Amino acid sequence: MNERRNLYFYTLKDEETLQKVEELSQLAQKHGFTIVKNANDANIVVSVGGDGAFLQAVRNTGFRQDCLYAGISTTGSLSMYCDFHIDDTEKMIKAMTEEQIEVRRYPTIDVSVDDEATFKCLNEFSIRSGIIKTFVIEVHIDDLHFETFRGDGMVIATPTGSTAYNKSVNGAVVDPMLPCLQVSELASLNNNRYRTLGSSFILSGNRKLKLEIVQDGNDYPSMGMDNEALGIQHVKQVEITLSEEKIKTVKLKDNSFWEKVKRTFL
Repeated sequence: MNERRNLYFYTLKDEETLQKVEELSQLAQKHGFTIVKNANDANIVVSVGGDGAFLQAVRNTGFRQDCLYAGISTTGSLSMYCDFHIDDTEKMIKAMTEEQIEVRRYPTIDVSVDDEATFKCLNEFSIRSGIIKTFVIEVHIDDLHFETFRGDGMVIATPTGSTAYNKSVNGAVVDPMLPCLQVSELASLNNNRYRTLGSSFILSGNRKLKLEIVQDGNDYPSMGMDNEALGIQHVKQVEITLSEEKIKTVKLKDNSFWEKVKRTFL
């Protein structure tokens, strides 16, 4: 942490938040940090808001591998990506001055659409029917045709993303120390005629998941990358793999992933 002193704040633009960020900037400068106006000049990127702001900060700064990301919450409580609350300056000072900070590495996934558009996700990639009609997807794991999915869509989550959209559709919470992907179905159709696995499944980080969209008039799906929408027409194929790149985040020594899960859900 000592060699990382250039700090960039990614924040909401409302007046109250900007005022608090200005106070944080003065506090950081007092303790030897330099505040930069361009994210490319930073080696610490701090989001101010909530988990959504953190995801946007990572995406809008290009999933950088040469810096640390930290989250500061402006809501009533901490969250999965936010280790600090904006009003708890004493905790921030203590973390900075007493070296209570460690580095946590979060997996990301690489997504390729029709071998043209490529992007990364920190939480999840989701694909849903864009019209009121059953979505049909041929699901391949490596070179194996696994199933023909019929339903509303699918969510492919990282371990850290397992606590987000994935959990809301009854997926499992996965330890981020496991390099893997989780695939969860959205309202799959299962009867005497059609059959899918009907549950979430977890793939090794060495696997490749390929989704072939059946072209039956439903080839303009609604796709999401973390908390942002992606608009591409006539999608035929999506490939998802676990990326070799990981996001480095600030971790307090007494605030592990499972402590966050307990605090958030129990």
